[in-house]
Amino acid sequence: MTRPVLAAVDASVRSRAAAHWAAQEAGRREAPLRLLHAWPYLGRKANDLVKADDLESGAQAMLGDVAEELRAAYPGLEVTGELVPDAAIDGLTAAAGQGQLLVIGTRGLGGFRGLLVGSVSLGVAGRSAAPVVLVREGRPEQPSHEPEVAVGLDALEPNDAVLEFAFEQARLRGARVRVVHGWELPPTYGYAGWIPIETEQQELGALAVGMVAEAVAPWREKYPRTLVLEDVRTGGGAAALVEASEQADLVVVGRRRRTLGLGSRLGSVAHAVIHHAQAPVAVVPHD
Repeated sequence: MTRPVLAAVDASVRSRAAAHWAAQEAGRREAPLRLLHAWPYLGRKANDLVKADDLESGAQAMLGDVAEELRAAYPGLEVTGELVPDAAIDGLTAAAGQGQLLVIGTRGLGGFRGLLVGSVSLGVAGRSAAPVVLVREGRPEQPSHEPEVAVGLDALEPNDAVLEFAFEQARLRGARVRVVHGWELPPTYGYAGWIPIETEQQELGALAVGMVAEAVAPWREKYPRTLVLEDVRTGGGAAALVEASEQADLVVVGRRRRTLGLGSRLGSVAHAVIHHAQAPVAVVPHD
């Protein structure tokens, strides 16, 4: 049985945008779509203020409304809903392992105005065992352009899981892949203090280009029909990916799994890209 694409939903506009993105992704993968709504008060006993049955019926009604909206918009798509009686981060993280990937809005009902990315979205992206796609609603319509998936590459430590996800996304979309590597000039100490070694920029740039080409070569061979752009920029990985996101349909970044420690497990590049990218961001866990 094909595992579903998962989408976290609540009554927020951003979660509706994420649900529509997930429905399109499920269609591309020929997979069912499962909507998830997590809330710790579901399943608790009634009290003097709130009845548990009222909470559950309201949540079920919301899930039903979103499911009907998606079935109408994407005929033939199998859509189901599931209530998760747990705190949002814990419940969604646990449920993510049931699907191919989890799609979530960048901010739900709990975020205050002006907040770009909520704590739930960051928490799930930092802990999920499955890839997580964060979708921000309201992106302006893109002018006619060739579909593109941008993926961040650390040329010193290229990761197969991240590259494979990006190339598969490109194949499903009929898109090209832009492999982005951002690097910075190492500093040296001079009469004015620590300054970049500008005289070595050309040599270091050529080295970076060669390393990227070597890392991408096996994926060009595996996906011969996919157009690949090797994009090497100065200024650091996060800035390079944020710039590339302006013309991308999806940005893919990696996130290292951690077996110890608590709190956010997102690296500095992934964290910056999630906050500032103009396109949806896929966070792919890897060893």
